[in-house]
Amino acid sequence: MSIVVTGATGHLGRHVVEQLLDKVPADQVTAVVRDAGKAADLAERGVRIALADYNVPATFDGLFSAGDKVLLISGNEFDKGRAAQHKVVIDAAKAAGVALLAYTSAPGSLTAALADDHRATEDVILESGVPYVLLRNGWYHENYTENLAPVLEHNAVVAAAGEGRLASASRADFAAAAVAVLTGEGHENRTYELSGDEAWSFAEYAAELSRQTGREITYNPVSVETYQGILTGAGLPEPLAAVLAGVDASIERGELAGRTGDLSRLAGRPTTPLSEALAAALKG
Repeated sequence: MSIVVTGATGHLGRHVVEQLLDKVPADQVTAVVRDAGKAADLAERGVRIALADYNVPATFDGLFSAGDKVLLISGNEFDKGRAAQHKVVIDAAKAAGVALLAYTSAPGSLTAALADDHRATEDVILESGVPYVLLRNGWYHENYTENLAPVLEHNAVVAAAGEGRLASASRADFAAAAVAVLTGEGHENRTYELSGDEAWSFAEYAAELSRQTGREITYNPVSVETYQGILTGAGLPEPLAAVLAGVDASIERGELAGRTGDLSRLAGRPTTPLSEALAAALKG
């Protein structure tokens, strides 16, 4: 039996594999990657490396074994039909008879277009009959803390979220929940709504940045259309800019403010405060 993590060298996958190695022997972990070079350090530590690509179904033939626990980390190619990509993994997991398939989905409350592929993937999982866990991950702190340069350059936080609140958490927090499911028992056929312990507004985010930097950083709310234009002007592909602007509209509607406590319960600790994540990012 192996614990298999797809997208293992991605932002979230890295956290999951690192935390798994704190709990289980390396030879029980399989990292599924597209580029073996990016996983060389994991291979040196004894992790099994498997080369596969969501866009090439044949690469998943025989990759899984009966009894494996699999974490399907959602793809990030928004223009390639992610549900179809994910079905490749789900079909392979079903054929192998895996013990558990966990999937990083989106909050059930989210109506933005970002959720469409996730809902479609959930449907495929449910129809497959494979024992599953739906990890409905909320928004990541890193979506903001890794993009502070323009904020600090202009002393302004720009978003199309109005006065909406957001219960985000760190990737390490969400990874801890995934690891708890992959290494624990009794999670089969469960759905977890995962979010941070505290919700914040963009005005509060700007105020916290002001406090930590000693600058006056303001929050400038804009329309969804204006925000999408800003993102494309910064070089983001049109499909991704539309998805992100749509998420801001959902934030304004309160769709990412829910706090169930599932994340901190699974992680076994409180989620990372935004202020702590900002402090770490500013130290850089």
